[in-house]
Amino acid sequence: QVQLVESGGGSVQAGGSLRLSCAASGFTYSRTCMSWFRHAPEKEREKVAGVNSDGSTSYADSVKGRFTISQDTAKNTLDLQMNSLKPEDTAMYYCAADQGFRATGGCAYRFWGQGTQVSVSS
Repeated sequence: QVQLVESGGGSVQAGGSLRLSCAASGFTYSRTCMSWFRHAPEKEREKVAGVNSDGSTSYADSVKGRFTISQDTAKNTLDLQMNSLKPEDTAMYYCAADQGFRATGGCAYRFWGQGTQVSVSS
């Protein structure tokens, strides 16, 4: 049974930093596709950052230069370092993953964590 457990959310003032962590378990193989999403009230869910099939990383334009995603495939963890946080970063952050990548390089994201709340005050 696949489980994703996020941690590290909290409340900070604008300009502050937080580090989110996601621990994955239950995958059959070590190769997984993992990304961070966020969902703010009255907004659509947004992919914040992800690790691509070639190991490169991708970011939403809104967080480029401020957030850094890192994956430890040996430990099956996914971290998101968030610096220079802004009030508009306030959202529930979710770790999403699946076993391997599709042939097209995409990810099915069948598995989701319970989410961790990030609140940034001005």
